[in-house]
Amino acid sequence: MPSHARWHQLLFFLTPAVLIYSAFMVLPLLDSLRLSFFHQTITGSVSFAGLENFSQLFTNPNYSVAFWSTLLHNTEFFAIFMLIQTPIALLLATLLSARHLKGRAIYRTVLFAPATLSIVIVGWVWSLMLNPLWGIVNSMLKNVGLAAIIPKEGWLGSESWALIVVALVGVWQYVGLPMILFIAALVGIDDELIDAGRVDGASGLGIFWRIKFPLILPTLGIVTILTFVSNFSAFENVFVMTDGGPNHHTMLLNNLFYGAMFSDPNPDIGPTVGGAIFLIILTVVCIYLFGFHRRLIRD
Repeated sequence: MPSHARWHQLLFFLTPAVLIYSAFMVLPLLDSLRLSFFHQTITGSVSFAGLENFSQLFTNPNYSVAFWSTLLHNTEFFAIFMLIQTPIALLLATLLSARHLKGRAIYRTVLFAPATLSIVIVGWVWSLMLNPLWGIVNSMLKNVGLAAIIPKEGWLGSESWALIVVALVGVWQYVGLPMILFIAALVGIDDELIDAGRVDGASGLGIFWRIKFPLILPTLGIVTILTFVSNFSAFENVFVMTDGGPNHHTMLLNNLFYGAMFSDPNPDIGPTVGGAIFLIILTVVCIYLFGFHRRLIRD
């Protein structure tokens, strides 16, 4: 097929998706970033403010305390995913990429299935399961003699446990996504390299760490940046399960953005929070793409 025909097909299939995504995601995001550099009044007049709104957000105690605390929550949220979800996904991918394993497709489907569910429904169901009065989680812990670890305020009411529990629910639901990426990377490794390692006397663990792991580092980088973007864009899981929790100890940046847009009397703060989130994500993604990703691929 001529190359120009393939381009026509690509444009035919991609154009509707690009237009819809741009209309409902890109343009509102860019407009919110634009509004963060302007002052708005109740009468509707707008004047250029430069970086004054960001200065208010970062330094004014009325806004900065909430912003920096939610930024810390997002960082903790991301750390939980990286320290728990990524190793589990890599372990599952290693097991499910074994060529001699029977029923691999079934196991992959079962583990990936939760990622296809609505996060609102998942959050609501887990909220019922974690309920301190009738939740099945507490009942199971009591039955195995672990009642002492149950927080008195409930899992979602405890300042120490609520954010961790919400993150673990997200880990359970989305572990299949990095798992699939790791499986694709592991399956793509040339069998000759693995056979050469076996001939040299390397154990299964040695083959993984000295041959497989270095070759999937670019995929690990992609998983890391995708996890970062999704965690710093998270909203529904916290909103459904805790709505920020008592004293807002589980509130994330997008929950702060939601509250600032619809509840804060200052109309400048909402767009400024949204602009700050966008700039944080953009900065980290650019650092990864132009700093680490090229180096990983080149190495």
